[in-house]
Amino acid sequence: MIKYSRQRECIINFLASRTDHPTAETIYLNTKKDFPNISLGTVYRNLSLLEEIGEIIKISTGYGPDRYDYNTKPHYHFICRQCGRVMDLDLDFNDNLVHRAQDATEHTIESCSVSFTGLCADCASNTTN
Repeated sequence: MIKYSRQRECIINFLASRTDHPTAETIYLNTKKDFPNISLGTVYRNLSLLEEIGEIIKISTGYGPDRYDYNTKPHYHFICRQCGRVMDLDLDFNDNLVHRAQDATEHTIESCSVSFTGLCADCASNTTN
C-alpha cells in the first residue's frame, strides 16, 4: 500500500479535472499554487508512481514533453506534430486489434496504445493562410 500524500492527491485532482493532457510542467505550476515548496522533481516522482500503479497514463508524443492522462480506459489519441497538443479521439476502442495482435505472437499483450499523428485543425488552418 502506498502512503497517502496531499501533494499526490492534488496532482490526481488536477489531472481528473482536465481533458487536455497537461505536461509535468503545467501540473507542477498548478500544484505549486497549493504547495509553494513543491519541487518539479517531486511532481515527476509522483507522476511516475501514479503511472506505475495504473492511476494515470503517460503519453510520449515524440513532439515535445510527455503528457499525462487521467483517463486510463482504452482510447485513442491524436497528436499534433506541429504544436504538440494531445487530444482524445471520440472513437470506440477496437478490442479486435488487441486480440489479433495476441494471436500473432507468443508474447503476452497486456495493453495497447494507439495514437494518430498529423496537424490539428488550428495548425492546419494556420499553414493554409
